[in-house]
Amino acid sequence: MEPSRTPLDEIDRRIIAELTRDARQSITLLAQRTHISRAHAYSRIRRLEQEGVILRYSAIVDPVKSGLNASAYVTLKLRQHSWRELRERLASIPEVQHIGLVGGNFDVILLVRARDNVDLRRVIFDHLQSMPGVLDTQTFLIFEDLDTRLPG
Repeated sequence: MEPSRTPLDEIDRRIIAELTRDARQSITLLAQRTHISRAHAYSRIRRLEQEGVILRYSAIVDPVKSGLNASAYVTLKLRQHSWRELRERLASIPEVQHIGLVGGNFDVILLVRARDNVDLRRVIFDHLQSMPGVLDTQTFLIFEDLDTRLPG
């Protein structure tokens, strides 16, 4: 049974928005921006972490500047009932950066980032298409990324 969670209120939403924008800002600055005391900010953040609302803190990395010059969305059609078997295998592929189980004309959409097109081809042909339970793939190359979490 999942532990009970306190419903999010406007203060929680402001804290989440601030941490999403800049998780490295000081508690003092976060408290000022959300119009609460430092002690209240600490306790709210601790509760959001304990309840699993805030999962972790991470850096947003430019894929091209970090050497990942080829990106694609890859869709998968799966054999019925193969999702549970495949999700861990998909998550174990380092180039797969996001996995979404979706409804529609395909079952799964992946964000795949690789060093270059040769490496991207290797991931798609050697890993994804060869997995038992994968019936079909489609690849959509990304020509330009726009991360809406970053300022203009």
